[in-house]
Amino acid sequence: MQRFASKALQALVCLALALTLTTTSQAADATGTWTWTTPAQGDRPERTTTLKLKSEGDKVTGTVSGGRQNAEGTQISEGKITGDEISFKVSREFNGNTMVQKFNGKISGDTIKGKITSERDGQERSRDWEAKRKADAK
Repeated sequence: MQRFASKALQALVCLALALTLTTTSQAADATGTWTWTTPAQGDRPERTTTLKLKSEGDKVTGTVSGGRQNAEGTQISEGKITGDEISFKVSREFNGNTMVQKFNGKISGDTIKGKITSERDGQERSRDWEAKRKADAK
């Protein structure tokens, strides 16, 4: 009887471990339309940015609004998801200079919270960002 109980306990532990690994290894779903607002600065008005993402496995593609040259949005690059962590880059060109923004965040339901990092005048700058997924856009 003890042998049966021991085998049953081992089977339960293995099952629990397998379920934990399966649940934690799946990437969050970033697919959808996300928006956030950047506060007004100086003479610039408040600005709403739209991010359209599609995730397949650990890869993320999409576009982000903004920039003066592309009304359809700028393509993101190096998009990836690991668990609930998302990261991608956005490169824009102004007057012959390329500016790269690195987005990193954590997806929790219909919210992404994280940091946007860029370099300006040789200084790395970062700011917080929080995007909300539109309910009908998933």
